[in-house]
Order: sequence, then C-alpha cells, then structure tokens
Amino acid sequence: MNNRVTFEGVSFSRSGTRVLGPLDLSLTERRIGIVGRNGSGKSTFVRLACGLLAPDHGEIRVNGEDVYSDRSAALDHVGIIFQNPDHQIIFPTVAEEIAFGLQQKGQTKATAHRNAQDFLNQNGRGHWADRSSQALSQGERHYLCLMAVLVMGPRVLLLDEPYAGLDIPSSMQLHRALDALEQQVILVSHDLEVLEGYDRVLWIESGEVVEDGPPKPVLKKYRTEMLRKGEQDAGLNASA
Repeated sequence: MNNRVTFEGVSFSRSGTRVLGPLDLSLTERRIGIVGRNGSGKSTFVRLACGLLAPDHGEIRVNGEDVYSDRSAALDHVGIIFQNPDHQIIFPTVAEEIAFGLQQKGQTKATAHRNAQDFLNQNGRGHWADRSSQALSQGERHYLCLMAVLVMGPRVLLLDEPYAGLDIPSSMQLHRALDALEQQVILVSHDLEVLEGYDRVLWIESGEVVEDGPPKPVLKKYRTEMLRKGEQDAGLNASA
C-alpha cells in the first residue's frame, strides 16, 4: 500500500497571523512522526492534511486527491483521530458510532449497523455494541475513535496526540494497535519514545519544518533544544 501526502507551497493564517508555512513536503513513509512545542502548528498541519482546513495558499493532496474540495475522496483516503475523544464521539452507543461512518459512505442504516457489528466482532469488541460511548474508559474511547475511523477503510491515518491522558496499559494497547496497521500513520506526539521506531520525523517550530529526517538525529536535536529552553525558562523564572 503506497501512499503519498503532498504539500505544495502551503501556508495557513488565522486572524492575519501566519500559523503554518510555506511548506513543500512529500510524505511517503509508512510511519511519520511530528514533534514540536505547543502552539507550533502541529494540529493545524494534520487538519490541513485531512481536509478539515483549507490552505490560504498552495495545494494539499492525499494520493492525488484534493481532500478539502472532494469530501467523498477524503473518506476513502484519510482519517483523523483527535487528542480528546469527547470531541469526536457523537453517538450514544458504540455500534451507532461505528455505523455512522459507513452511512457516510453510502450504506443504508440497516446495512451499516450490520457491518458495524461484524467489524466489532472482528476486533474482539462485539460485546461493546450496545454499551454507552460515554461509559467507556478514556482508553476505550480512544480505541472506539480508532475503530470508527478504520471501519471506513482510509489509506492514511492522522493522529493528533492520541496518547495524552492515557494510563500506561491503555497507551501500550493503542501503540500495539497502531503498529499493526497497514495504513500510513502520521502521528503528532510528545511521547518521543513512541516515535523512535518510526521511519521519519518532522520537527515543526513556529509553523515551519526546522528538522526533517530519520528519528534518531531529529529527536536528539529536539530533546537538546527543549532541555535548553527549559533551563532558560527556569533561569528567567528564578530571577523574576
């Protein structure tokens, strides 16, 4: 499964302030990590990549498709999972949440619910079907979001800080689930250890890609810079 996400001359601003870009990127690796401080533009990057935002300038394509202007193509090619599952889950039961995506792809309600149950069974979660979405644990809600996206069969999966707020067992379960996927995964994370086994890492700072390459050198530079910034901030606070 060969996938490509391309940014050509892409920039994005909010209220007259540049948030991201200009960017020229071709993302073809199976596992790509994104790091950067809060407010650096990482979340904007993934929202642009999946077509939830339109760039001010430039063009973004996923496997040749403009996923912002063609939402039908977007459902086939790309899926996104947000940091907070409560911002993504909208239906009261697990089966309804899974079936919604299938209905978006044109299945009737009855067919979608039947296929949702089959999908839950295949993933060892058949007993979840009638459970309240909000009664699930934080880790279980993250897993529900993952299933709700995967059932639609996207070829590229974008994740924005999915490990935030998870305990260690839940993080490990999610990590194993992601690692087993055939899809191309583009993961924004502060958990640098997760990214050490990836194929490529982008470091975004102030809306620009300041480092791009294999995980080991990029993450080493990033750690060093974050430690330096932390020591600098601690010194300023001590002298205040």
